[in-house]
Amino acid sequence: MRRGQRLQRPEQFQRVRRDGKSWSHPLFIMNVARNRVGHTRCGFVVGKQLGKAHDRNRAKRRAREAVRCQYSQIAAGYDLVFVVRAAAQQAPFPELQHAVAQLVKRAGLWVALPAEAGNQGASDGPDNRPSADTGVSAVHLSTHSS
Repeated sequence: MRRGQRLQRPEQFQRVRRDGKSWSHPLFIMNVARNRVGHTRCGFVVGKQLGKAHDRNRAKRRAREAVRCQYSQIAAGYDLVFVVRAAAQQAPFPELQHAVAQLVKRAGLWVALPAEAGNQGASDGPDNRPSADTGVSAVHLSTHSS
């Protein structure tokens, strides 16, 4: 995730956790609050009870990558804080991605892409994120056919 897509200051994390709403999953807790920036920013919290620093860093990297893969389908204009739970350390990566998608859908922030299968992993930049009213044709997205 790019630096502009992440929460960085302690005040930002505190505001989301204080003013936002939360959803839980066995692998993550997700706190969500609206922002005034216009694009979605994400922050990641891993408690010391998850182990030593290298274990916590690995858990945070895996969570960040799972969110980055789904980033283009998260509605713009929100701050999200993901609290990583202990079960996420042993979970396979596809399970982490599924957990993120489930939480985002439950929060009502999922933006379905017109051709979801053909556009996954295209880019994680906020400039080309789809909004609900983009009329991208599926013909333009699927250029290769077997």
